[in-house]
Amino acid sequence: MKRLELILLAGLLGAILYANVSSVSRMVDKLQAQVLRLHILANSDSEEDQALKLAVRDRLLSCSEELFGDAQTLEEAYDAAQSKLDRIREIARQVVQEQGFTYDVEAELVEMPFDERVYEDLTMPAGVYEALRITIGEAEGHNWWCVMYPPLCIPAAESVRSDADQAEAYFDQGEYDLLTNPRRYRARLKCAEVFSRLWDRIRESADEFEKST
Repeated sequence: MKRLELILLAGLLGAILYANVSSVSRMVDKLQAQVLRLHILANSDSEEDQALKLAVRDRLLSCSEELFGDAQTLEEAYDAAQSKLDRIREIARQVVQEQGFTYDVEAELVEMPFDERVYEDLTMPAGVYEALRITIGEAEGHNWWCVMYPPLCIPAAESVRSDADQAEAYFDQGEYDLLTNPRRYRARLKCAEVFSRLWDRIRESADEFEKST
């Protein structure tokens, strides 16, 4: 009887853990579905190319109102960016020319994986996000990233600050807590990754078994 009780207890604890991990995983998925990242790749890691990257960043952020206007959802922001890719490219190329360079510039909308990224008080969890990607020249230098929508990156003098107030207004309480207190969730996010990989293996094994029968 004791063995059965231990098995039932282990199963109950496992179910509670899985439910807890799943809730965090769903929260991350929801957050990712509301964000358009900005990703700028410099031509190289030279001091001049890195400074140029930041100049392009500043100009694009200062034009965010023109580019995204009254977008209220990720879909609206994505559609606005899609319709204005030529304008975005033009803005970036103008900065490059003003700085005395002849690098080509490309602008595209992509879906891409990001590692966990910290920006001042905000930490965006790792995952796959929609992103407005700007590549300058050979795009072999260190990149710069932030969040274009909602507008969490605000130009301030010669730097850029993260707008925690905007984040608090845009995201729900759980998502905001995830952004500002990432350590609280890291263990559960790691468990979610393990569960996800395990589930993928189970599905692959099931598919292989089905094909072999």
